Amino acid sequence: MLERRKLMWAVLGLAVLPVGWVLWRAEDWDDGEGGAGDGWRTDAAPLEQAFPLLGPLADAQWVSSRDNDRTLPSPELVISGFCRLGPGKLAELTAAHAFVSEGPEDDFSSWFERPLVGEGPKDPQWIRSQELDREGSGYATQLWFDRRSDTVRFWALNPYG
Repeated sequence: MLERRKLMWAVLGLAVLPVGWVLWRAEDWDDGEGGAGDGWRTDAAPLEQAFPLLGPLADAQWVSSRDNDRTLPSPELVISGFCRLGPGKLAELTAAHAFVSEGPEDDFSSWFERPLVGEGPKDPQWIRSQELDREGSGYATQLWFDRRSDTVRFWALNPYG
């Protein structure tokens, strides 16, 4: 009986730890410590490196799973957000690849994506090309394009490797 109680308390302690961590993370975002501006990054250079097929980008608004996460290091990196293509780039991509009407399944569901909720183009008409997405062992990239605004919404796991 005593062993069961010890096991129950150990399991309960492990269940409470993640909840406390999530609440602590939420406080950090509310304090404005989550990154540049309103909690997102605006530098396009890392995205141009991660997605060379998209070419030079006009602007960017994105977050990283490593932003403001100095206490819990992770070997995996996820980046998510929006970037705007240069003039004529979307026309070039749609001429070279097959696209279908398809939008993202969720609206930024991860804790680190919270600053992006409600951002991006108004009433987007997303299209997607399976040819441009990547998936393999330990990495994945998903891209959605809005024709009207030349905006790309992206989600990538370990985009640099």
